Amino acid sequence: MARLDILTANDEVGAYPASWYAATATPPAEQPQAKGDLSCDVCVVGAGFTGLSAALHLAERGYDVILLDAHRAGFGASGRNGGQVSGTQRLDQDELEKMVGLDAARGLWEIGQDSVKVLRGLIDAHKIDARWVSGVIHADHRARFVAHSKAYAEKLQEDYGYGLIRALDKSEIRNLVGSDAYHGGTLDMGAGHIHPLRFAFGLAEACLAKGVRIFEKSRVLGVDEGEPATVRTEGARIRAKFVVLGANGYLGHMQGRVAARVMPINNFIVATEPLSEDRARDLIRENHAVADSKFVINYFRLSEDNRMLFGGTESYGYRFPRDIAGNVRKPMEEIYPQLKGVRIDYAWGGTLGITMNRMPHFERLSGNILTASGYSGHGVAMATMGGKMAADAIAGQAEKFDLMASVPTQRFPGGALLREPLLAAAMLWFSLRDRL
Repeated sequence: MARLDILTANDEVGAYPASWYAATATPPAEQPQAKGDLSCDVCVVGAGFTGLSAALHLAERGYDVILLDAHRAGFGASGRNGGQVSGTQRLDQDELEKMVGLDAARGLWEIGQDSVKVLRGLIDAHKIDARWVSGVIHADHRARFVAHSKAYAEKLQEDYGYGLIRALDKSEIRNLVGSDAYHGGTLDMGAGHIHPLRFAFGLAEACLAKGVRIFEKSRVLGVDEGEPATVRTEGARIRAKFVVLGANGYLGHMQGRVAARVMPINNFIVATEPLSEDRARDLIRENHAVADSKFVINYFRLSEDNRMLFGGTESYGYRFPRDIAGNVRKPMEEIYPQLKGVRIDYAWGGTLGITMNRMPHFERLSGNILTASGYSGHGVAMATMGGKMAADAIAGQAEKFDLMASVPTQRFPGGALLREPLLAAAMLWFSLRDRL
């Protein structure tokens, strides 16, 4: 049986999914397909946050850049995610200290903090209407987790000088979140949430203004190493001094080394009907975003028109479930019984890339081919930063890229062939553990 095509299993080529994001954002003008023999300084594959950021930062340095996407700019996970922006790494600092040592962990912390500065700087510099809102709550769904959350907030305050995070007790989190599902947690005011598709579209417009040649509906078939490297699409051959692979979960099996370490999984979001101002504020009093402590995370926030945007549930085959709305409604109503029966106006899915240890996978595949992916659901700021770090590495300032590349990202057992059934079994176990 032929393997399903991850780029078309759930989507029509070039057509944005029917999400609330797509309904409230205006895309840039559609760009042409790549045709014939082309050349450039840098060819970037994937017009999501990593690719758009890499292309923009390279163009600002004076490089001639071609940016390719199999669909359209912002089409993939960058334009479909929960919009939560965090300045931390996917793993906590105490875990990173054990994994890579104190000095490297501090360097990774600085990269995480810089990622938010870079994202907000791009929004400001290019006047992108991404609607930044400060504050992300990490909500503990088990009482036994609360002590660790409090200790971790204190660690960041004391060891990392981070005064923007504080612990929440049961009464405060239930007041802020409006649900009896949580026992405590933390509030990080250095984090926030945005409209991710508008951010992606704004980056694409900025790229075009800086002279980046964006080619859409231009699927990459392969990359041939060499100096220059050759990027092959269905209609073009692009010779480039450097190549940046930024397609994340949509890279598929095109690059085997990355495929063995970065696995695509699907995640899903719904948007309810607009709620009254009072009802919306009863759900999330201060308009913070929320992510909980379950292994299969629930994450949610309010939209600018007072809809509940609720993300949850995952799938590990290429196909999305038939009833996304019904699947996501279940965890939403568990946390918010008061939303039982509320109308759902939008339901959509997206494919992201995860790694074994949930840390991003950065690597020099050869001297002039770089890859950055595997953000594991933590990629709005880090993918944007990843693109900048790839651009900096090409320009000869590689310290941050090389630090990220030094973090071990193991191969999935059995490599690309066995990663999906093994991960599905593991995730089933963790989802059962969340329930029990």
